[in-house]
Amino acid sequence: MQSNKLRMAIRATAAVAVFGMAAQAHAAVTIDTDGYEANVYGFVRAVATYDFDEKIANGGQAGNFSKITTDGSKTADGHFGADANTSRLGVQVMTPQGVKMVVEFDFDNNDSLEPRLRHAYGSYNGVLIGRNWSNFNSFVGNPSTLDFDGIPGSAGTQGRTEQIRYTTGALSFSVEQPSSAGIGRDVPAAASGFAMNSAGVIVASTPTVSTGSTKDSTPAFTVRLEDSQGGLTYSAALMAKQTAYDTAAADDDAIGYAAFVAGKVMITDMLSVNGTVGYSDGATGYVYRAGGNFGQYDGYTDANGDIETVEAYGGAIGASLALGDGSSVNLGYGMATVDLDDAVAPSTNLATTTTDTNSTMFINYQWVPIKDVKMGVEFANLKTETQGGNDGDANRVMFLAQYNF
Repeated sequence: MQSNKLRMAIRATAAVAVFGMAAQAHAAVTIDTDGYEANVYGFVRAVATYDFDEKIANGGQAGNFSKITTDGSKTADGHFGADANTSRLGVQVMTPQGVKMVVEFDFDNNDSLEPRLRHAYGSYNGVLIGRNWSNFNSFVGNPSTLDFDGIPGSAGTQGRTEQIRYTTGALSFSVEQPSSAGIGRDVPAAASGFAMNSAGVIVASTPTVSTGSTKDSTPAFTVRLEDSQGGLTYSAALMAKQTAYDTAAADDDAIGYAAFVAGKVMITDMLSVNGTVGYSDGATGYVYRAGGNFGQYDGYTDANGDIETVEAYGGAIGASLALGDGSSVNLGYGMATVDLDDAVAPSTNLATTTTDTNSTMFINYQWVPIKDVKMGVEFANLKTETQGGNDGDANRVMFLAQYNF
């Protein structure tokens, strides 16, 4: 009987979501029956941008570092864009026994407007199983930007992944699907003679096979501490995983690890300062936006087929001044870089045009005209640099209107 009532509650909630969400959906829709509680939540998020230089917008009009020109060539300047791809819809169900289940979607799926699964998990008594924010992640030290993808150097992966997580007090532990960028060279097959490389060095001539031979040979193991004391909120985390490849001719593996610390401190009732610092070796996906748009290779193979891991580091710092009634002025800077100097040596096939450093500097004004509505305007400068030293930057203005329910 209770299961039938729960199904009726969920169906009614879904019907409200489909037919009634657009009208006065300023608070979560809640249905409670026999101790089962179903909530529909989310927001409508509309964003518009103007790129003063070349067009670098992704879904949600977020800035894409990989679209910034670094070779000095002339670009077509001045681009306007707008979308609502990052609007969000979620359903949460709580049982009388305290089991929580969440399914959440948005439409920021490679800028295609197809639904994208953000969260799908169940949790009970401190144990969470499913897709949720990575345990190697925190928001306490991140500057408050309007850009949906955030700025380089933010804490951890800033992403969601499948996991089993246990939380007790301020500590949490997880076993996760790892965030892996693979090996930055096709791994070698058996040698077939010798040849002269581009540096004039005689090396074994090794045909290659696809990087599809790279693999995650273990999950990612993480531990995180997150707590607050007075006006200080802080977080710190560690992660370890293994990356490997295996072909008919060769195989190797390497341990990757990462760490970050993050914090926010209230200087006065109006002024707060926050920041984060992160480092990784063999796990560039755990230093947010270190090279490329969302990171570079975890490692590369040398002429002998051995994996050489790649180091990355980054950080962000920001400040927020509250002006009252939900309005604030926020500014921040973030940078992340990956060390590819050895990876572009003659024994590899990585080019000096590979981007290895990203940074963002921004200032914005955010305000709350009425309850459950947030608006903002932001100016940002994004810069990217290649391993060979070429760079490019882009300036843009963003406007945001977000209606929460």
